[in-house]
Amino acid sequence: MKIPLLDDPNASSFTSTRSSAFNRNNVKTVALLASLGGALVVAGSAIGGRGGATLGLLLGLLMVGGSYWFSDKLAVRAAGAHPVESGALTWLQDDLAAMASRAGMTTPRLYLSPTMQPNAFATGRNETHAVVCVTEGLLQVLDRREVRGVVAHELGHIKNKDILIGSIAAAIATGITYIAQMAMWASVFGGGDDEDRPNPLALILLMVLAPLAASLIQMALSRSREFEADRVGAAIADDPGALASALTKIEAYAHRVPMHVQPSQASAWIINPLSGRNVQFARLFMTHPPTAERVARLLGSPA
Repeated sequence: MKIPLLDDPNASSFTSTRSSAFNRNNVKTVALLASLGGALVVAGSAIGGRGGATLGLLLGLLMVGGSYWFSDKLAVRAAGAHPVESGALTWLQDDLAAMASRAGMTTPRLYLSPTMQPNAFATGRNETHAVVCVTEGLLQVLDRREVRGVVAHELGHIKNKDILIGSIAAAIATGITYIAQMAMWASVFGGGDDEDRPNPLALILLMVLAPLAASLIQMALSRSREFEADRVGAAIADDPGALASALTKIEAYAHRVPMHVQPSQASAWIINPLSGRNVQFARLFMTHPPTAERVARLLGSPA
């Protein structure tokens, strides 16, 4: 079973991503960047008013950009991962190189995390600086075919330029927070009659709810981009069943084998490593789609 990479069902090769790709349902995690940028704006405005909000916006955008530029180094450091040297895990390096070549991509660097939970992630600001990281647990729990499916999914994230899109989304979320803050300060301290000024309670709600809404939108984008990475990854490996089987196993182990990661980093992994935690309103704040729905889509079953 082959899954077309592009909207054209007759497409037979992996060509450059078209501009419509930015409108596809495909995230990578930007929750930390968005929350941090928003928090800086709120803190800046509380301390320095409108000038502080501007400073907070600039700092937020700077940190978003810095995190994007150094995303590969930051992610592998957080995972405690190390590069796989030439001559080690040759079967995995061969599979990675073969699938990258089929996708028309530069072969990403391969990293290994000592974590025993089976999982994986991809990062890097572009294909040249891309990294695919797998855990020790992944190599122990999955067979070679399933590992190929997982690696292909991560190549899909790189192919879809998810780090770039995520960084743009984070910058937009930061801007939304800034606008909410500026609107509040302008209304409180601006001119005009009292009758023309918005209700102070409404302004407070705007200040609180606008950043929250931006974060929720980012999470929704993250979930849909996981679907897109599944689709592209299945096409790269030419084996959707392998990824479906891998996702089912990883989901099961994620509930039993803990992984010590910050919640803000959870969406970087192929399956949320914190899946075993009970969270209220979990569906609303999910960074990943339900695994059962991902598997159903891969296998062509009704979602």
